[in-house]
This record gives sequence, C-alpha cells and structure tokens, in this order.
Amino acid sequence: MNSRKYLTTSEIIGLLSATKTGRHRVRNFCMIMMAYRHGYRISELLSLEVSDIDIASRQIFVKRIKNGFSTIHPLDDYECDIISNWLAVRESYPYSKYSNRVFISERKGSLSRKQAWYVIKQCGRIAGMDIEPHPHMLRHACGYNLANEGADTRLIQDYLGHRNIRHTVHYTKANSARFKIFLNITSL
Repeated sequence: MNSRKYLTTSEIIGLLSATKTGRHRVRNFCMIMMAYRHGYRISELLSLEVSDIDIASRQIFVKRIKNGFSTIHPLDDYECDIISNWLAVRESYPYSKYSNRVFISERKGSLSRKQAWYVIKQCGRIAGMDIEPHPHMLRHACGYNLANEGADTRLIQDYLGHRNIRHTVHYTKANSARFKIFLNITSL
C-alpha cells in the first residue's frame, strides 16, 4: 500500500478528466475541483451552502471545522463558470427545493461522505491511478501545491484554516524549491 497522502497535479487532472462521463459529471467535476482548489475537508465541502457562494463578488465563504479559521476565498472566472454550471444543473434535481447544500444527490438529498468517497475512488479507477485516492488527498494536494508555488507558510496556514502552524509546515518542508538559493553557492 502506498503511504503517500496527497495527489500530484497530473493526478488531479486525471481525476477531473475522469468526471467527464457519467450522469453526475457536472456535480462531480465541481466537487473535486473545489475540494482541491480550496483545500476542503470532505465534511466542510459537503456542508457548503449555496448562500456561501457569491458569484457576483467572486468569493466563497469557507467554513472550517476542527476549530479551524473560517475565511473568504476568491473565485476566478473559470471556477465561477464551473460553479454556475453546476448550480444550474442542480436546479433540475428534485431535492434542490428542500436543501441549501451545494452538493446534493438526485434522489437522497445532501451528498453523504460515503458517496463523495465513492465518487473520488471511482474517478481514480477511471483515471488509471496507481493509488486509491480519497477526499483528504485533495486537501493535502492543495497545501503542497501552494508551497511549491512559493506561498508563505503563514498564508498557507490561513488558507487551509489551521490554528496551529505545525499542521502547515509539513507542506513547506517538502518543497525542494526552497533550497534553490543554495545553487548559487560556489563549490570549493
């Protein structure tokens, strides 16, 4: 069994590509993309409400659990289009009249943790991944990607809602780019 706890960028792309087929492709694409882009824990994502999203202001209120810091994240044009597309499809789901949750199933109301795990696992299979992906790997992928892009540890801490920075430093410790400064040292 592989002990890696995150997904690479190419694996994220594979998961998203795997959603292109199937009855709930628009929902599943939006769910995986948002889990990755905002570093959501699965419970946070499934608790997301339509009222937490402001397409006009291009912002989303991210409610953190586990005593984490909740915050507002920006949305870019691409993400606004994906979310708007899903919300339009969501209106055709009978349960949409009874729930403010963003991610719902067609027949059973709010999407459950088990259903979300299954969607991600199935997308991993369709994508031909060597590891079995699970939702928390998307959160870790977000943290590692932010670190690899050069984001400050404190900024990553705030973005992921960590109260204690020790939960954040493992993302930056794995970033080999932080040692590039040493390439300028002349050898003896």
